[in-house]
Amino acid sequence: MKKIITTQIIILLSLTFAFYSSFAQTDIDAIMMNKKQFCAGLMYGTGSWKNYWEGTNKRNNANLGTVSTKEFMIQGNYGIRNNLNFLFSLPYIKTKATAGTLHSMKGLQDLSMFLKYMPFKKEVGSGTFSVYTIGGLSFPTTDYIADYLPLSIGMHSTNLSFRGMLDYQISNWFATISGTYVRRSNVKIDRTSYYTTQMHYTNEVGMPNATSFNIRTGFRNNKLIAEAVLNKWITQGGFDISKNNMPFLSNTMNSTALGFNGKYTVKKDGNLALTGGLNYTVSGRNVGQATHFNFGGFYVIDFNKKHKATAEKKLHGNTMN
Repeated sequence: MKKIITTQIIILLSLTFAFYSSFAQTDIDAIMMNKKQFCAGLMYGTGSWKNYWEGTNKRNNANLGTVSTKEFMIQGNYGIRNNLNFLFSLPYIKTKATAGTLHSMKGLQDLSMFLKYMPFKKEVGSGTFSVYTIGGLSFPTTDYIADYLPLSIGMHSTNLSFRGMLDYQISNWFATISGTYVRRSNVKIDRTSYYTTQMHYTNEVGMPNATSFNIRTGFRNNKLIAEAVLNKWITQGGFDISKNNMPFLSNTMNSTALGFNGKYTVKKDGNLALTGGLNYTVSGRNVGQATHFNFGGFYVIDFNKKHKATAEKKLHGNTMN
């Protein structure tokens, strides 16, 4: 199973890192767990950037050098019904810069939870067309410092998201398109005033909401998935980083990234899968031009089989008696 988070959460941190996960069943693909199946696993990812966009001006910063991020994540997906899944993820993140005086940061970030529903699936033409709706909630799990970009591990906002997704598959070839709206809460910081485009005499920062669009296409069957991905993140408001200044929580952060993901099912029964992904930020505004790689391992537990085996055992025992 792939990393759930939170494409939207990660992009909020795109000045620190930018990545879109490898996958199995997640909030942003057209794959569902069957009823009473549970997929869980661990993922590791690493990303870095040296150049970034200060507004629309692309540059580097000798006082930062190369900014890198490592993340370790636990993820899970449970099939409530065949067409309704509950997903969650929790990452541990570590950041650092190779130059300057900013110290590295590390810790648990935000817990993300999603309900993924497939209300419609039908044979159309020579393929299968399906529709998905996904609702998400994420919130900080620790009191990490948000006002420390680009080395903060998160934005410390509580986020609500809604995604609509369409998928069409002909034989083993598919295409998926989705759009997401993210509503973000205000964030409190450890200072009593701050400047954006004007002075604010408060410790509360109004966070701009955001939208994202995702297109993925490639090969998909029960054993192998290989896909190319385009992801675009657009902040609904905010402002540009001022020249030679540090980024701020409510900056405009727009990003377009291209990537490739893969999944290989190892065991014949389909319980164990290995995943991996690579992506690169091709354009942006107030974000780092990051390259990110990730890989993970996931295992599916089928509680239907356990219940069936228990029932058969009881039946066999009664017959023996």
